[in-house]
Amino acid sequence: MIPRTSHDSSKTLHLCLVMVCVAVFAVPAFAETTNVVIRDNVPIAKRDELIRTLRSITGFQNLRFDAQGGLQLGANYDKGSTIARALLSRAVSGDKVVVIEDASGRADVAFCRVVPGRWRTDRDTKVSAFVVLVDFSDFRKIVGDDEARAAFDVGWGFLHELDHVVSDSTDAEEQGKLGECEKHINEMRLEVGLPVRVDYFFTQSSLRPDPNFGNKLVKLAFEQYDHETSRKKRYWLVWDSNAVGGLLAKTQTAMVRAAPKTKN
Repeated sequence: MIPRTSHDSSKTLHLCLVMVCVAVFAVPAFAETTNVVIRDNVPIAKRDELIRTLRSITGFQNLRFDAQGGLQLGANYDKGSTIARALLSRAVSGDKVVVIEDASGRADVAFCRVVPGRWRTDRDTKVSAFVVLVDFSDFRKIVGDDEARAAFDVGWGFLHELDHVVSDSTDAEEQGKLGECEKHINEMRLEVGLPVRVDYFFTQSSLRPDPNFGNKLVKLAFEQYDHETSRKKRYWLVWDSNAVGGLLAKTQTAMVRAAPKTKN
């Protein structure tokens, strides 16, 4: 079932699914080599950003998108997260099709979000399809500690949504919890020496925005154990939720979500 979206969002998702059909039906040899594809209208600079961050996380030295948009991992890797490599390997050789779509500037996407696809024909209906929506521009609106920024970029966002698809993992439903999916991502962060995420939900920031602007600053915490001091260091990310979005419905799977309202 396709989640409820605005008219423009539905149109974008419809175009994504057209691309899914082309990838699987029109190029069958290509579909046999990888089940993760990127749309051809994603700008080169954004493709390169995703490639660069995924290489850094996984250690796959030759990771790339081929001429047809298929994600190719290559055989060589240096350091990186073994868990992240295993996730990508399962995705490209698995039984689900994943299409990466540029959703930059969309109010209904905060950083990243995955939605189910629906085939336009009855052929191969047993193959599940998913669209990972990436708002590349949102990642440029974050301020905060360098350590936290390194642990929360386009690559990490994509892997979060991919874990939902491949591992069928879930997000937290209560503030103060991580959820199964983000626990998996934290294991990857630990493998590459980065701080781990403390909470799945972002919360209101204590920073006071300029009253002349309608900003709504929110924050997200990360922490890392310091062996020299035997203490945990806390790192923060802050952004304007009005500019980034993210006030998503409970049923929509996303990299971040606003903290749930407490019952009176």
